Amino acid sequence: MTIKLNELRDNNGARKGRMRVGRGIGSGKGKTAGRGQKGQKARSGVAINGFEGGQMPLHMRIPKRGFNNIFGKDFAIVNLGMVQKLIDAKKLDAKATIDHAALKAVGLARGGKDGVRLLAKGELTAKVTFAVAGASKGAIEAVEKAGGKVELPEPKAEGEGKKAKRKAEAAAKNA
Repeated sequence: MTIKLNELRDNNGARKGRMRVGRGIGSGKGKTAGRGQKGQKARSGVAINGFEGGQMPLHMRIPKRGFNNIFGKDFAIVNLGMVQKLIDAKKLDAKATIDHAALKAVGLARGGKDGVRLLAKGELTAKVTFAVAGASKGAIEAVEKAGGKVELPEPKAEGEGKKAKRKAEAAAKNA
């Protein structure tokens, strides 16, 4: 049996149209449109997930734990041992500067909207230059011991934030 391009189509029942509710008695889903009779769920705009009929809901009864810092930075964490493994496998070029984009391209830095943080887990033998957002003291020592270097961004000077900018604007306005 040969397949002809002009005879290609889906199997029967592979594509099914959506049920149009509330379109008359003959459709099988007319009148109440499958919602039953009256009650809150028969109406539109129902939002009762987690509601327990006035009883204190479970998510409010259970004690809360921990703290989520809204100002915390999101770094992709990369260990030196994994970098060395990729250099040995010739997936990373040791002669080029290794930055967030290079690590992301080989699948080592997942996420990290604030950049990459280098940690000292594992052994690094290659002479490599890193351009990262942060590095632990041990990681910097290990990279320099192998003959490489770590380039970190300049820390912001005190008073470079939004608050200082607003103060300067207010002072200029009043002057």
